[in-house]
Amino acid sequence: MNLNGKKVAVLGCGRSGVAAAHLAAVHGAAHVRVFDSNPQAVCADATVDFVGGATEKEARDFAADLVVISPGIEADKPWALAFTCAGAPIIGEMELAFRYFSGRIIAITGTNGKTTTTALIEHILLHAGRSAKACGNYGYPLSEVVLEDPQPEFAVLEVSSFQLETIQSFKPEVAVWLNFAPDHMDRYTKVNDYHEAKLRIFENMEAEQIAIIRVGEKIPDIRPRIVEFSAYEGSGLLRYEGTCIKQIDTIVADLKDTALSHAHNAENAMAAILACRAVGLKDGQIVPALADFEPPHHRCELVEEKQGVLWLNDSKSTNLHSTEAAIRSQTRPVILLIGGKDKGLDYTPLLSTMQGKVRLCIVFGQIAKQLERTFSSVYETICVETVGEAVQVAASRATVGDVVLFSPGTSSFDQYKSYAQRGDDYCQAVRKIFHI
Repeated sequence: MNLNGKKVAVLGCGRSGVAAAHLAAVHGAAHVRVFDSNPQAVCADATVDFVGGATEKEARDFAADLVVISPGIEADKPWALAFTCAGAPIIGEMELAFRYFSGRIIAITGTNGKTTTTALIEHILLHAGRSAKACGNYGYPLSEVVLEDPQPEFAVLEVSSFQLETIQSFKPEVAVWLNFAPDHMDRYTKVNDYHEAKLRIFENMEAEQIAIIRVGEKIPDIRPRIVEFSAYEGSGLLRYEGTCIKQIDTIVADLKDTALSHAHNAENAMAAILACRAVGLKDGQIVPALADFEPPHHRCELVEEKQGVLWLNDSKSTNLHSTEAAIRSQTRPVILLIGGKDKGLDYTPLLSTMQGKVRLCIVFGQIAKQLERTFSSVYETICVETVGEAVQVAASRATVGDVVLFSPGTSSFDQYKSYAQRGDDYCQAVRKIFHI
């Protein structure tokens, strides 16, 4: 991609936007300017030419040759389109970075499990002595990785539907499709639009490349070779039985004493094993790395085990499918703490998953009343306002052998800045109960 002498407009002043601006400048762009429509936006890098509260007129006046858009900004809205008045194409930060990356890319998408799988693949590669960096929607923007000297051999790239909307030539060597469930209905008008955006991960791949896909996913005909796995179905190259990942009747890995033994994390482990095999690693290099891997925080992590009750923090659960997976993986009676922002999702499908697992629901946040109406006819449901109140009620009702599962099933933005802040609040509330 020849940027020599070009004017580049970067939309969004977050970390990925700043990284894209630096990357464009390094590769010869004559003028790079970062724009944000928010008048309160502040660019953390004072060396970047930045305009906050940018108007459509300022967009047109800049007359960009190329527009690089951050994932959180919708490319088909009037403000973004105003930057294309001189005929400039719009690409995403990931697409820009891909064109300058000389290494190998393993890309991971799915509604849930992306971050854990991304971190695990990076962990395995590093354990095997390969240079790798987890990036994309997790960790570093790909543009920052491309600016490293030397670049790592592998970019292990968590890829969201938002990033895939604006690809043109992006083509991973290995693509992992973990799962799909309705999400982001505040961005997409139809579930199919969300599905189609995610499917773009396979769009430019060739027959010699590999797609690693969970059994039962609705995937159309694609060019790369498909390898399947599943913890819940009896088919696929890898399957989960007891605590063991098996290939036919051969044990590949026993997850009993690892942090990956829950079924949803076993699926992440199977996907990671297959991805690392696909880039040339042997099981003898892969399996030992599973033993000391710790999943990222807020993903079914153990907070405390007190008085015979297990307290789990799954604040990263921001959609129905993630909560479904967390419930399904439990083997003890569940007190479910669920709630948060109203994203327009229907929680009725969760009722069948809860059967035989959940004995009490505690609902909170903006969506609490809707959840109470959905669950109360089948399960005892208690409605509260805050996470702290939910923890107090759970503590008063939990008995020996229970698991208190904090799996909100929607985003945190009704009461918190992020799922991480929400998870931290939950952990603090639990520890306060036990004076820890």
